Amino acid sequence: MKKIKKLIVKIGTNVLTRADGLLDLTTISQLVDQIAVLKQEGWQLIVVSSGAVGAGKSMIQLPASGNKTVRRQVLSAVGQIRLMQSYSQLLANYQLHCAQVLATKEDFRDRRHYLNMKNCFQALLRDNLIPIVNENDVISVNELMFTDNDELAGLIATMMGADALMILSNVDGVFDGPPQDNRSKVIPVIEANDRSVAQLIAPERSSLGRGGMRTKLRMAQKTARLGIDVYIGHGKRPGVLTDLLQGQFSGTRFPANGKLSNVKKWMATQSFGAQATIIINAGAAAALQDIHQANSLLPVGILHIDGDFVKGEVVMIQDESGQNIGLGMAQYQSDKARKWIGQQGKKPIIHYDYLLLEK
Repeated sequence: MKKIKKLIVKIGTNVLTRADGLLDLTTISQLVDQIAVLKQEGWQLIVVSSGAVGAGKSMIQLPASGNKTVRRQVLSAVGQIRLMQSYSQLLANYQLHCAQVLATKEDFRDRRHYLNMKNCFQALLRDNLIPIVNENDVISVNELMFTDNDELAGLIATMMGADALMILSNVDGVFDGPPQDNRSKVIPVIEANDRSVAQLIAPERSSLGRGGMRTKLRMAQKTARLGIDVYIGHGKRPGVLTDLLQGQFSGTRFPANGKLSNVKKWMATQSFGAQATIIINAGAAAALQDIHQANSLLPVGILHIDGDFVKGEVVMIQDESGQNIGLGMAQYQSDKARKWIGQQGKKPIIHYDYLLLEK
């Protein structure tokens, strides 16, 4: 833990708000105190903060009727100002400054936008600023929204090559049973490829946020597979961040598993943006998933192609049952790929260097 120097901190809605929906300024102040300590130790931090909608609810009253998306947009537009003011004023006590960054899925789908955003983050960190990131709810609509800010935080951690991602929630970590059951215990370590844990988690969401523990588990394991340590802890517990300095974290840890090239890191952000799917046969699926050998996807293993794509576009790969195998960057366009379906001796449609598998 002491080797962490670049940390992404995601703070959930239920951490930042009280039961009545108002901002919990005591908790925000406590977290800022800890952020200041980490900054003094030379850490670079990016904060992914929910709470804009909750902050908006504490400032204005809107009719319960009406379009839910529009209601969310209005509350976010009002609340984002209040949220940033809180961070800015508290950080100023430590002569620290923050910068607002609002993101949508479209910023990750386009390679140029992705690199522009990465360059912006790098410049902010270079100048000792603390980026405060949130989804741009003002312009996001349902089909363009992240699952929640857990997903956004995982994407940013991957993009920035972070050492660790800390997800702060209103529970102490991932439990081996219902958190409200006194017999349930926090699971201290979960491996990136352990699928059995998901069966222990009830499919329920928090009272104010959009996501739940299943979402956190999925994103934490995915991020860990991309080479980043992930921690889930209770955001209201004193010292939840600074405990990392002493290696005394209390919560659930997902150890990093492997490293990726910069191109594959970008590809990892494209799972929601792939516009086409290549369906492959059982033999090709087995070859791609063989951990002892690096294999490319050849046209002979393709059964069908759904959608169109051009060279360099990221496509989804599925087996015959519809299970996702992974993502790949196409080496030529879909028209040529369709002509070569099932044929031997043809150029790989996806080279191993541009193949990102689901584990």
